[in-house]
Amino acid sequence: MKNNFHVFLGATIGDAAARPWHWVYYQKKLNSYIKNKKDFAFLKNNRSPFYNIKTGKVSGYNEVGQVMFNTIIREIDLAKSNVFGQKNLNLTVKKIERRFKTNVIKHFGQGSLFWKNLKTRNKYKKIKWTKPINGPWIHQNVIDTIKNIKAKKKVTGSIKVNESDGFCAALPYFSIFNDFKNLKKVMSLICANPLSIKYGLAKFYIISFALKGYASPIKEFLKKFNSNKYFKQIISEIREVIRLKSLNHQKAAKKFGMACSYPGNFKTSIHVILNSKSYKDAILKTIRAGGCNCSRANFIGAYFSAINPNQILNSNWLNKCSYSRAISIYISKQYLL
Repeated sequence: MKNNFHVFLGATIGDAAARPWHWVYYQKKLNSYIKNKKDFAFLKNNRSPFYNIKTGKVSGYNEVGQVMFNTIIREIDLAKSNVFGQKNLNLTVKKIERRFKTNVIKHFGQGSLFWKNLKTRNKYKKIKWTKPINGPWIHQNVIDTIKNIKAKKKVTGSIKVNESDGFCAALPYFSIFNDFKNLKKVMSLICANPLSIKYGLAKFYIISFALKGYASPIKEFLKKFNSNKYFKQIISEIREVIRLKSLNHQKAAKKFGMACSYPGNFKTSIHVILNSKSYKDAILKTIRAGGCNCSRANFIGAYFSAINPNQILNSNWLNKCSYSRAISIYISKQYLL
């Protein structure tokens, strides 16, 4: 079985490209920074007002995907070494789930740089925020998940926060298993908010149609789920975005939503997909739109990589991302699952 890790790579590079501009909500200020630059991805000088990490690294959205990616790779390598020569590696969701929870605590929990910044990070709504923290920013979904894991709750994902963390965590799983049966469960490891699950599934279906070579994956989604009650709201929102396709993307982002939460995050992503001809064009538009561009870049990057992997595999952005090499090693490997 050939994996589709190029989809996860596209998400990772998109996130890293946008990261220095993460959470800049004032578009006028953003435009003054960018001015007449043609390529403003992977900016060396951080412009995020909330946190500052080395250029090439990713936001917390993609970081949780890296934990899932490394969990899956480790489990596959262990399974292959234990049952060498067998076609069925017996790699169950339960095994991945158990190891992933352990790795989330190791990566984000006490002793990590994420946890070290938690005390300062928690003040951002209570004080006048004047400068970014040095180091990574831990997301509320991850904070809640760690608490739920330690409390031994059956569903560990946060139900409070309606954002993209669940989608980003499940993307490596989808990239190799293409399994819709367990996607809700996998997303719920980090984010169990019903709205987040619904929009995450919609993203995965659109990416799936892109991988299958449909001329218009978004139109295929509309066609397939037109009468589906579960996706009724999303269908209506996609049609709204299509009606306003000609709107300048910065204005569209302001109208649909620049923030992390759904539905605005999804609608703004769909608008840039409909108005972009290539991976780079889409990511640069996403950066310029401002706000939570990293979360949108994960979906948009995955989408355009699904359509044409060479857009990112042959790009000069490839080696600018800290995680590119680790993912690229596994793209060409065949796994018998």
